[in-house]
Order: sequence, then C-alpha cells, then structure tokens
Amino acid sequence: MKIIKEFKEFAIKGNMFDMAIGIIIGVAFNKIVSSLVNDVILPMFSVIVGKVNFQSLTLVLKEKKIDANGGILQELVEVKYGNFIQVTLDFLIIALVIFAVIKVINKIRRKGEDVKDETVSTPKDIELLTEIRDLLKQNSEK
Repeated sequence: MKIIKEFKEFAIKGNMFDMAIGIIIGVAFNKIVSSLVNDVILPMFSVIVGKVNFQSLTLVLKEKKIDANGGILQELVEVKYGNFIQVTLDFLIIALVIFAVIKVINKIRRKGEDVKDETVSTPKDIELLTEIRDLLKQNSEK
C-alpha cells in the first residue's frame, strides 16, 4: 500500500506529466529532425557527392555461389560500408541540428535572465510586514 501511496504522490506532483510531455515532444522533434536529414540535407549532400543512396555501397569479400540445381553453395559475404556512412551522416547531422537548437534555446534563456540586475526582490509577506510597521509608526507619532 505504501508503494501505491508514493506512486500517487509522484503522479500528482506533476513529475510524470512533465516527463510524458517531454517524451511526446521529443518524439515529434525526432520526426522533424529525421525529415530534415532525409528530405533536405542528404539530397543536397548526394548531389555534391554524386550518390543518392549510400546504403548500396558494398565491398564484396566472397561472391555468392550457386550449384546447378539453384542451391546455395556459398553465401554472399560483403561489408556494407555505405550503410555505415549513411548512419554516420545521419547521426552527425542530427547531432549538429540538436546542438544548434540547444544553443538557440540557451541564448533565449540567457536573454530572458537579466544578468546585470542583481537585486533580489523582497518577498510579499515581508513587504506587507514593512507596510504594517510603517503604519503603526505613523499612528504612534500622531
């Protein structure tokens, strides 16, 4: 029963909802970044390199051997270095995009925080107590 109580407290505090919202936004952001990589950046990169799809690049180590009946004597052994290049490019582009987005967010955050203003605002209850003190002082002087 203690576990259920702790879980309810956790859920009510909003931590679970914040985490769920973060995951949903992360999934949506992943779709945007994947589209940017696959539909915008890689086609431009492929024009420069001359290959549209790197996944087809392979280095054949052993050819596939088939007997007269169509049975496979030797499987094709190949190194798919093109796929590795494709995945590496995807990762680098996604990492650069995420870095750029985080950099912009941090810049906006820093802009929102006024570093030059180092004054600490007085809490509301202390302000009220100060006003009451001043009023009492004024009444006692009359």
